[in-house]
Amino acid sequence: MNRKTNLYVLAATLFVALLAMPAVSATSHDADNEDTVEAARTLSYGYMAIGAGLAIGLAGIGTGIAQSHTGAAAVGAVAEDRSNFANSLIFIAIPETVVILGFVIANQIMGKLPDLGN
Repeated sequence: MNRKTNLYVLAATLFVALLAMPAVSATSHDADNEDTVEAARTLSYGYMAIGAGLAIGLAGIGTGIAQSHTGAAAVGAVAEDRSNFANSLIFIAIPETVVILGFVIANQIMGKLPDLGN
């Protein structure tokens, strides 16, 4: 692997370790302590919100990159021949399903909210 790929792998590893560390430390204390259990539930809610945000955000970024390339190609194809419009429209709509999938995953994540006692 080249240096840039190694840097990305290191950054991803540190990010995952950063997210996992507080959850381990919050649940490793006495489980009978009510404050510790409440802190763990609140922390899990925060992690669920982060996961839902990442699901929608990364899906949106990926779709934007995909649509930028397919959109440019579609405009070029339609400029050459107007009969390519229907095919171009289909190819522009296909990456949009990635955002819909990200929204469904985020909805599934946030649908499993912990009971915070409210």
